[in-house]
Amino acid sequence: MLDNSLLFSLRLSLQVAAVATMFVIIVGIAIAYILARRFFRGKEVLDMIFTLPLVLPPTVTGYFLIILFGRNGMIGRHLYDWTGWSVMFTWYAAVLASFVVALPLMIKTTRAAIESVDENLIRASYTLGHSEWWTAWKVILPLAKKGILAGAILSFARAMGEFGATLMIAGNLPGKTNTMPLAIYSAAASGDRDQANVMVLLFTVISGLFLYAANKLSKKVL
Repeated sequence: MLDNSLLFSLRLSLQVAAVATMFVIIVGIAIAYILARRFFRGKEVLDMIFTLPLVLPPTVTGYFLIILFGRNGMIGRHLYDWTGWSVMFTWYAAVLASFVVALPLMIKTTRAAIESVDENLIRASYTLGHSEWWTAWKVILPLAKKGILAGAILSFARAMGEFGATLMIAGNLPGKTNTMPLAIYSAAASGDRDQANVMVLLFTVISGLFLYAANKLSKKVL
């Protein structure tokens, strides 16, 4: 059975993934809409930048986050000067890491869903005098909802499974920042195979359920 410390890690992973996914949905839909519906120079370069965390080693992503949000980082030092607080080695850092690595999945999935919406329906909305905002809210996003929901589920699963970037920026502090993947790493490193096996099995089942749900939703979209 899982002891209290490992239950904490599971609860923290769910908490981090939920908060990260909330921001991923908001930011991801906005970026995906711009990439899908706007035409401007450098659009694919921008898409490449947002996709980089999907292909970079997680430790590299974590290092970039340290450069930006560390106590002496480009953003972090100003935050510390103004508030006396640093995001480093807090559960908020785990949220930040999970947000960054999960965002590309949301953008890619949502962009594909938006681009799959019939252009004739969009033009018909404009012909009837509706604004772009109204059309996006009432026509495009509802028709793309399966892809958006699939992206959200995949992002949640990815956020739950984040390890490398979280370790870099949040650390592996027992009872504070040790999410489930970090707890599995600690158990395996210490030779506690029984705890590691239970956690790995549990995490695999949870991840599999999320992937199954995402596949069902995106079947007709991607």
